[in-house]
Amino acid sequence: MTNKKAVFLGPPDRGHIGNVFDQAFHDWSKANLEWVPLVIDRDNAEAHRDALRDVEVAFSTWGMPLFTEEELESYFPSLRIVFYAAGTVQAFARPFLARSIRVVSAWAANAIPVAEYTVAQIVLANKGFYQASRHYKQSFGTARETSERYPGNFGARVGILGAGMIGRNVIERLRAYELTIDVFDPFLSEERASEMGVVKAELVELFARCDTISNHLANLPATVGILHKEHFDRMLPHATFINTGRGAQVVEEDLIRALREVPTRTALLDVTHPEPVREDSELLRLDNVVLTPHIAGSISREVARMGRYMAEECGRYLKGEPLRYEVKVEMLETMA
Repeated sequence: MTNKKAVFLGPPDRGHIGNVFDQAFHDWSKANLEWVPLVIDRDNAEAHRDALRDVEVAFSTWGMPLFTEEELESYFPSLRIVFYAAGTVQAFARPFLARSIRVVSAWAANAIPVAEYTVAQIVLANKGFYQASRHYKQSFGTARETSERYPGNFGARVGILGAGMIGRNVIERLRAYELTIDVFDPFLSEERASEMGVVKAELVELFARCDTISNHLANLPATVGILHKEHFDRMLPHATFINTGRGAQVVEEDLIRALREVPTRTALLDVTHPEPVREDSELLRLDNVVLTPHIAGSISREVARMGRYMAEECGRYLKGEPLRYEVKVEMLETMA
């Protein structure tokens, strides 16, 4: 049987394609697909119209070109499915779905390093690591006293904002610790919360009683600025706020004020808005703020996991088996 024709969609310089789709992917794909021997974007699609006419399968990652419905109909009349080896598909998916072209995302693969990173931060935060390590340089005794004001990881209360793929992954990994977990997620039912072993909570009460709070809310217009003064002012004196979600979900001025007024509070921010932070931002000067350059998600060798997930999904597609990570149009209303 003739292999189905496939193409990479991406920028002319191939961008992240070489890292995400590693040698193992290429070894698999050569045996299962017939490839258009170049990367296609909006600028060169017209020149290669004939080669694209019978393409059924497309792969992409960060740098995915944004095609309109009309362009898809014109350049890719036989395209049936796109395997996106990255996370959110919000920027490009709708024209594909409107043309009945299936979209599959590696969001589950990208959730793994975020969850690993988050759990490590929670465990350290509950031990007072971030504040104590700073104080040690002035006084060992002060550092010890500081750490003893934090709860440790036996009986601590952790708040998870968002029970999507990443939030659920974090919760599952935290089962190894004897913690109480509060979850804010409007789409989480009480029954499902009970099954997960968590406590469904409203935002204000979660901020008011949790030792560590981690944000994994979906990136939607409704969540912009959702975390603000009412929440940050309720944080416990030795609470920690972790953000690996989206910077725009935080009203930065309100967080800064809460951290400045209670210096024993801590913020661990892997994302900000804007990113990077402005040079005059107080986040760069506050001792109780730790900033990292958006590293929670897949980086370095971790990105190849996303390519592997998409190869496995494509294998299921080729065999006519159910897909695990297909994105339906209704899912775009609630997913990141």
